[in-house]
Amino acid sequence: KVLPLVSPSWAKCPDAPADIRAYARRLHLAPSRTAVDLPAAAPARLLPAAVRATIAAHHVQYRADPEAAHSWDPIVIGVPGGPVPCLLLEHRGRKSGTMLDSILQYYRYDNRIGIVASKGGLPQHPAWYLNLVAEPRCEVQVGKFRSSAVARTLSGAERAQWWQWVTAEQPIQLEYQARTTREIPILVLEMPVPPPRTS
Repeated sequence: KVLPLVSPSWAKCPDAPADIRAYARRLHLAPSRTAVDLPAAAPARLLPAAVRATIAAHHVQYRADPEAAHSWDPIVIGVPGGPVPCLLLEHRGRKSGTMLDSILQYYRYDNRIGIVASKGGLPQHPAWYLNLVAEPRCEVQVGKFRSSAVARTLSGAERAQWWQWVTAEQPIQLEYQARTTREIPILVLEMPVPPPRTS
């Protein structure tokens, strides 16, 4: 059985953060919507144990067998749509100063790699995005390909081109944007050499 990341009953849970309660209320009003990106949005203690274990296992797999981990089907955490390409992003915590890692879906456009800080349409930016704003230098692994990178947030016409590409590839991003007043950031990971398409 696939466990949802957030259930409508969380709307009345006093221990859940306000943004999670608000999101749960939206699920109650539109229960067919799927809670995507909530591993980055919700505190680990609020995620079902099976979801936490699945996310942790994916991190371990990316270290041990990155080619197998590169393509990942998020249905195992309740997100439909089929396998998506994922990268491992190593970024510095803006508060702790320690190196952290996040596995994120990525998009390839004009032979560049982009990531999207949608966080399922929640009001706050994901922590990894705030970390990259504070320190854009990072490390990226796409399959077995590794590279240093500099993250750059897109704006204006460049962002508009990317947004058209991203939403054509994954239309649910339009729903995420509709749920929040913040403009969902798109970042390009500038690398000396782009990863091969076979990664």
